Amino acid sequence: MFKKFKIVPRRVIFLLDLSVCSFALLLAYFISFNFSIDANKLKELGTNLVIVLLITSITFINFKSYSGIVRYTSLQDGLRISMATACSTTFLFFINLIAVSSNSSFFSFPTIPLLIYTLLSFFMLISYRLLVRFGFTYLRNINQHRKTLIIYGAGEAGVITKKILDQDIHSNSVVVAFLDDDIHKVGKLVNGVQIYHSLDFYLLCEKHKIDELIIAAFNLSPNKKNELVDYCLDREITVLSVPPMENWINGQFQKRQLQSIKIEQLLERDPIRINNSELSLQLNSKRILVTGAAGSIGSELVRQLLKFQPKTLILCDVAETPLYQLELQLEEIKKKTNCVYFLGNVTNEERMEELFHRYQPQFIYHAAAYKHVPMMESCPSEAILTNVQGTKIIADLAAKYKAQRLVMVSTDKAVNPTNVMGASKRIAENYIQFLHNKSSINEEGVKFITTRFGNVLGSNGSVIPLFKEQIENGGPVTVTHPDIVRYFMTIPEASQLVLEAGSMGKGGEIFVFDMGKSITILELAKKMIRLYGFVPGVDIDIKFTGLRSGEKLFEELLADSENSIPTYNEKILIAKTTQNHQSNFSKQLEELFQLATQKDSDLLQVSKMKELVPEFISKNSKFEVLDEKRNESKVISITRSA
Repeated sequence: MFKKFKIVPRRVIFLLDLSVCSFALLLAYFISFNFSIDANKLKELGTNLVIVLLITSITFINFKSYSGIVRYTSLQDGLRISMATACSTTFLFFINLIAVSSNSSFFSFPTIPLLIYTLLSFFMLISYRLLVRFGFTYLRNINQHRKTLIIYGAGEAGVITKKILDQDIHSNSVVVAFLDDDIHKVGKLVNGVQIYHSLDFYLLCEKHKIDELIIAAFNLSPNKKNELVDYCLDREITVLSVPPMENWINGQFQKRQLQSIKIEQLLERDPIRINNSELSLQLNSKRILVTGAAGSIGSELVRQLLKFQPKTLILCDVAETPLYQLELQLEEIKKKTNCVYFLGNVTNEERMEELFHRYQPQFIYHAAAYKHVPMMESCPSEAILTNVQGTKIIADLAAKYKAQRLVMVSTDKAVNPTNVMGASKRIAENYIQFLHNKSSINEEGVKFITTRFGNVLGSNGSVIPLFKEQIENGGPVTVTHPDIVRYFMTIPEASQLVLEAGSMGKGGEIFVFDMGKSITILELAKKMIRLYGFVPGVDIDIKFTGLRSGEKLFEELLADSENSIPTYNEKILIAKTTQNHQSNFSKQLEELFQLATQKDSDLLQVSKMKELVPEFISKNSKFEVLDEKRNESKVISITRSA
C-alpha cells in the first residue's frame, strides 16, 4: 500500500506551503483583533497578504524549503523552513519599519500580527510535514509485526539507545522495559518506560513475548552475559549490543552501530588488574623493541606499551603490508613516543645486528614466530629457523648489547609437544633458560623471561574467524573432532599479562597464565551458528574433518613433571620446569640449524628436535615413524643390557 503513493512534485509542495502561510496570516489577524475585523482591516489584510506571499516565495525559492520529500521529513528540512521563515519575517519587519517612518499608507503590518504570523506559519509548515511522515509510517507498518524489545542498562547508553530507536522511522520497534542492577533505579521511569531489576528479565520475556534484547551496559560480567544470551538463543530472541562509547561515531551513537553479540564477547573473562605503576616505572622513557610487531599479539603489545610513554618503540616485522597498516593505525595514538618501523626478518642476523646497534633497545618483547601447527608440520625447517634460530639471534643480541630484559612469547603447545611447532617453541624456551643460567651473561643484568599461554581469540589462525567465514558462506562449519577442547584468551588480556609477567620476572622463569575453563570447539561452533540466527544441523551443517597433522585433543599449560608457584597476580603462575639442557646444547643447536638448511631432510630435522626435546611425541603426523624407531631402539637397548 505504501509503495502506491507517488512522490508529490515540488511545485505542489511550494503552492501548499504558500497556502499554509496565507492561512497563518489570516488566522494571525483574527487572533490579534479578537476575531472582529472591520472593512479597513480587511483591506489592509489583502495588501499585506500579497506582499507576504511575494517575500515568502522569494525566501522559499532561495532556501529550497519545498525540495524535501515530505514523507521523509528530517531535521535538515526543519532547519531550512526555520531559516526561510526567519528571513521572510526579518524582511517584513524592515519593510514595515520603513513604511511607518515614511508615513506610507500603502503598507502597514502591525507588530503583534507579524509575530503571531511568524509563529503560526513555522508551526503549521512543520506540523503538516510531520503529520504526513507519521501517517506514511503508520500505513507502512499497519500490517507489520512491531518488535518488542528490552534494553539492559538504564544508564546514559541505554537512554540514548531508546531515543535513537524512537527517532528512527524504520525501526518498527517498541521498548517495553529497561533492566538495571542498580536498585535505586528500579521502579522509576525513563521516557515513559519503567526500569525493572535484571532478575525480572525472564518474567518480562514471558509477559511481553520479547523479540530483541539490547545490551547497553558496559560493566556486565561475562557470566551474566552468557546466561542472558543462552536464555535468549533458546527462545529465538535476538541479542544486540551497544558498542563502547569510545567507538561511537564522532562521540554520537547511531542505530546502525547496534551489532549482534559476538562470540568474543561471550568468551571474555572478568577484567584483569595489572600493576601499572610498576610497569610505568620500568617502561617510561625507555627504548623498547617488539618483534613480530604487526601480528595479532605483537600489535596489541605495541598499543599497550604506548600507554606507558616509552621514549622509542622499535616495531620489527618481516610482513611489509601489515607493518605499514600498523603505522597508519598508530599515527593518531602514539603521542610522545618515537615509533620506528623496522622491516626485517629475525632469522637475518646481520639485519638484527643493525637494529640493535642503531637503537640499543633496553626492553625486548619477542613475539615473532610461526604458530600454525599443520603448516609447520609440513615445513619443519621454517619452524626451526624462525622459532628457534630467530629466538637465539634476538636473545644473543640482547645479551651482547646489554638489554635490561627480554620477554619471549611462547605457547601451551610447547608442553609435552605433539607437533613441530610446539617442539620448536620448547627448544626456544630451553635456550632462553640456558642463557639465564650462563653466569657470564646473568651477571650483566639481562633478565630472560618466558610467557606461555593458549589460544587467543581473533588472532591470526584462530578458529573463530574461520567459523565466521564459513557461516556467512552458508556452511558447512568444519570441526576437526567432536571432543576437541581448547583454552581461549582475548588479545588485550594476553598482551597485558605478557607485560605484567615481564615486569615481575627475575630471570629464567616460565610464566603460565590462568586460561580459565577449557571450551569444547563443537559447542563453540554451535553457539556461533545460533548467534547468527541459524539452527545448527538444520540451517548450517557441522562437518567433522578429523584431527589435523600434529594436533591433539587437549592442550596443557604445565607438563606432567612440572609444578607451579603462585605470584601476586592470581592469573599468573610460575612453572617449575624440568630443565634438560645437554652439556653440548649449543653444539646440538648448531647441528639442528645446519640440518634446517639442507634439502629433503625433514626426518633428520625432526629427529634432532626429538633429541633436544625427549617428551616430543608426534601425533597424527608422518613423523610418528621416528617415535616407533626410538621405541624399538629402547627395546633393543634394554634387551642387550639384560
